[in-house]
Amino acid sequence: MKLLVTGAAGFIGSNFVRRSLYLRPDLQITVLDCLSYAGRLSNLDGLLDQITFVEGNILDKQLVDQLISKTDLVVHFAAESHNDNSLTDPDPFIQTNINGTFVLIQAAAKHGKRFHHVSTDEVFGDLPLEGSARFTPDTPYNPSSPYSASKAASDHLVRAWARSFGLKATISNCSNNYGPFQHEEKLIPRTILLVAAGIKPKVYGSGANVRDWIFVDDHSDGVWAVIEKGQLGETYLLGSENQRSNLQVVRAILAAMGRQEDFIDFIADRPGHDRRYAIDASKTIKKLGWTPTEDSFEQKLPEVIDFYSRLEINLDSISHSGLSNKSKKPLTFEAP
Repeated sequence: MKLLVTGAAGFIGSNFVRRSLYLRPDLQITVLDCLSYAGRLSNLDGLLDQITFVEGNILDKQLVDQLISKTDLVVHFAAESHNDNSLTDPDPFIQTNINGTFVLIQAAAKHGKRFHHVSTDEVFGDLPLEGSARFTPDTPYNPSSPYSASKAASDHLVRAWARSFGLKATISNCSNNYGPFQHEEKLIPRTILLVAAGIKPKVYGSGANVRDWIFVDDHSDGVWAVIEKGQLGETYLLGSENQRSNLQVVRAILAAMGRQEDFIDFIADRPGHDRRYAIDASKTIKKLGWTPTEDSFEQKLPEVIDFYSRLEINLDSISHSGLSNKSKKPLTFEAP
């Protein structure tokens, strides 16, 4: 099988390629990535002799058409994905997430190629902090930020092209991922890097906002379950029942790294900050036989901490770090 994977120099896409080659070594994978700030060729270290890497933009109609004409399956990860950035400058989110998806599905429909669209649970808005409500495939869309609105729009485009133009598509909406190769602007790597450098991590508001965390390899396995067993035109939700408040996540990292639980700076909450996400993945589990294997957030946390603590990162690139230090000295810590 020939795969075109968009955005695979980013966090989830690079892990998907790594996982796919490990489980399916006969795959022929082409990666299309524009290497924006969140896409790094180094995320594919050790894989470049096994794949074809194309530096390019999903908005490039000619390039996209050429690549899709030669593939069997398109797996679409490419997206601008940081909520804070979307509030500051929404334009890249509209261009990439909406217009870029439009270019891809036009080509996929034209050439009759199988298309899988990777999306987020943030399209559903949020849930009350209290209670047991969870998102299902039938939950109405209610996006809160330019990022989630742009992903909601791309979901609708894929569905419309499946219905009106025969696009052979499936969609998966996933909860928050964690694991290696995530950009340092995100909560878990940012917290690890700051704590490793002896700097208090910053937490929005009281830290009560809840996310449903899934290890990135489980997400990749779920995407393959949808590709291989899912019904065309259907949406499948991927989550692993690991709800944690932001404060719980930060305190778990602090404990694992030998810091006191009050080693935190609380800052003003961001506009439109969703309260809680929670996924009901029962449809995916029942119909596709997929089950996340990593059912404990704390079990994988030491592995994730070890990965990020070994990186050389310019701390100025970490959102809300408030630092002026330009050093790229490796960040290290001593385990308790």
